[in-house]
Amino acid sequence: MFDLIKYKKIFIGFSLLMLVLALVSIFTFGFKEGIDFSGGALWQIRFTSGTVSVQELQNYLQNNLKIDNAVVTTGSENDVMMIRTNELSENQHQEYLAKMNQDFSSQGPVEELGFQSIGPTIGSELRSKAIWAFILVLLGISLYIAFAFRKVSYPVSSWKYGVATLVCLFHDAVIPAGLYAWFGHLKGLEIDSNFIVAILVIMGFSVHDTIVVFDRIRENLILHKGKSLGDIINISVNQTFARSINTSLTLAIVLSAMFLFGAPTMSYFVLLILVGTIIGTYSSIFMASPLLTYLQNK
Repeated sequence: MFDLIKYKKIFIGFSLLMLVLALVSIFTFGFKEGIDFSGGALWQIRFTSGTVSVQELQNYLQNNLKIDNAVVTTGSENDVMMIRTNELSENQHQEYLAKMNQDFSSQGPVEELGFQSIGPTIGSELRSKAIWAFILVLLGISLYIAFAFRKVSYPVSSWKYGVATLVCLFHDAVIPAGLYAWFGHLKGLEIDSNFIVAILVIMGFSVHDTIVVFDRIRENLILHKGKSLGDIINISVNQTFARSINTSLTLAIVLSAMFLFGAPTMSYFVLLILVGTIIGTYSSIFMASPLLTYLQNK
């Protein structure tokens, strides 16, 4: 039987190291807000024939269309051009598209891949709702776990199961977020509503896995009353280890296939969930249960 408690300082220390690195990445690089939160317009186009450089398109937008604040970058595919400006009306959008088709006729028709425009007020509201979503999710999960484990108060009070879960959720959300901040620094990635969805999915998967382990601990506390908490945790983790790994591995295989062969525009969204799945599985097995030994009633 694998003795998890014997090596708990190593596992928790590794988690703390990853957490510190993620926090350093977040506070050093920060997040680049997408138009979902900051407001503005994001326009994705492709020239079906020939090539137009980023600088050439940038100059065209400024000099011909008089859009002084336009920023042009390349997308995940090199021939995709991403134009970011202040908020544009639908009339302006159609007018600029027609003008580009006319002026770049030698490059073939302009293929529009996507267009979205969000006002700054809506962006601010979405950002506020995203923050409240995180707070309410954390609060709801901690209250549920404290209630679910109310009949197991020794050697760990029921509310401490909720504390251990919150610590793991913070760990599981911050590490992928730190990775995304680093990608934002290197690749210019922006956080948007997909980022919020990915973090919430990670938290949901992680807490599900953690509750499975905690529930087995609760059962074994009743079945093995003469054993220490450390022994109970070792028994419970070994009983649920194969189930946790198999479940996570199945999801990881699907996500890996989506990352390798799926739409390029969703690649970082899928990668974020994949990393979160791995981190969440690790914390559910190697971090959540050992934390109970530090929180047990003395």
